[in-house]
Amino acid sequence: MGLFTKEIHSMEDLYLHVLQDIYYAENQIKKSLPDMIEKATNRELTAVLKAHLEETEHQIARLDQVFQLLGRPPKGTKCPAINGIIEEANDIAGECDDKKVLDAALLAAAQAVEHYEITRYGTLIAWSEELGNEAVAKLLTTNLNEEKAADKKLTTIAGKKVNLKAAG
Repeated sequence: MGLFTKEIHSMEDLYLHVLQDIYYAENQIKKSLPDMIEKATNRELTAVLKAHLEETEHQIARLDQVFQLLGRPPKGTKCPAINGIIEEANDIAGECDDKKVLDAALLAAAQAVEHYEITRYGTLIAWSEELGNEAVAKLLTTNLNEEKAADKKLTTIAGKKVNLKAAG
């Protein structure tokens, strides 16, 4: 099902599609984080990425609960946006020969991922509330808050150390 196909007939169809999108995205992120952790050389960046891998696993479990509350099987739908962000991160990381610049590239990629997740969760929370799915909204809000916190940590690390060293 593509975002602008005739298979989306209602708000509930769109809602389910975007839930499947973020479910796919979270699972792709879970697969890509170990590689980012392995490549990172800054200890703080590595720690944040490791913590976010664990958070991502909890976020996927919450999404499983969301699907259960909606009476749907947990299922992802291909998300070209997250695939593009991850592919770009891998391409740029493969071109960096300076470890300090690599850390800055990994950090930028991680923030791109966070920002994508923040937009999806924000939209889904609003739609959940509009559709009367308060329990779903609560689960999604927990995920959103974790994404915002991860982004804030990445911003702090970028400003304090990683970008400074890369520019140095």
